[in-house]
Amino acid sequence: MFDFSVSFFFSLLNIVILFIVLRAILFKPVSKLMADRTAKIQSEIENAAKDNEAAKALRLGYEDKIKNADIEAMKITQDARSEAEKQLSTIIQEGKTQAENIVDAARKQIMAERRAAFLAFKAEAAALVIAAAGRLLRREFSDKDAYAQAELALRELGGKD
Repeated sequence: MFDFSVSFFFSLLNIVILFIVLRAILFKPVSKLMADRTAKIQSEIENAAKDNEAAKALRLGYEDKIKNADIEAMKITQDARSEAEKQLSTIIQEGKTQAENIVDAARKQIMAERRAAFLAFKAEAAALVIAAAGRLLRREFSDKDAYAQAELALRELGGKD
């Protein structure tokens, strides 16, 4: 049935020796290499997970900073708007004050011109009255007499200052 020859035993012995030699020479270094490779990959996975967590933390920090920057920008804009409204109110108030001062100055100038015109009218009226009175009386008055007569005539007409 089975015919085992010597070559079969030598072949089997060669296979066992080859297995032991290969195991000693190749299997242990390859196993060590595979274990090292597995450890390195595991370490890189852990580092990647740590980096991923750190990146998430940074992202959240940056999102908070952006949110705070938006809030601060809105506050700055609101403060600037408020300051601009205050300045606008101040400028309008100063403009109103200046306009009132100009109107008051114009009124004072008008009153002064009105008084000056009235005095000029009074002087001309006095001169006309004196001239008319002089013709009527056929006499010339001195300036002092003329002024006194003009004042008297104006008082009688009710034109007192």
